Amino acid sequence: MNETIQTFALYLGISMLVALTLALLLLVFVWRQVKRIDVPSDATFSETLRHTPLSVVILIDLLDFGLDFLAAPFAWIILDRLGLKALRGVSAIEAAIPFTQGIPTMTLCWLGARLLR
Repeated sequence: MNETIQTFALYLGISMLVALTLALLLLVFVWRQVKRIDVPSDATFSETLRHTPLSVVILIDLLDFGLDFLAAPFAWIILDRLGLKALRGVSAIEAAIPFTQGIPTMTLCWLGARLLR
């Protein structure tokens, strides 16, 4: 039983490290390609998601998985700099809820906003 827990923790740690590395690489790509997204200032959460490229929400989900609860301030700053203020609160709340990091919440919300209009 103890060996199973250690193996699980090792695989989880490696997965988190890989997710963090991918997030940092994607951050460079997003920053070069997107810089700032033109979203109306009064846009709701779902309207903002419709203006947001998929790469941005995947970046936020990878950061959330790689950094666990420490992702909230990083996601807040990234979303603020990209002009996606409506997404900051949801991202911060999701990052603060334990054991939700493995669920790509922002990506699922992005898909919902695109498909369900």
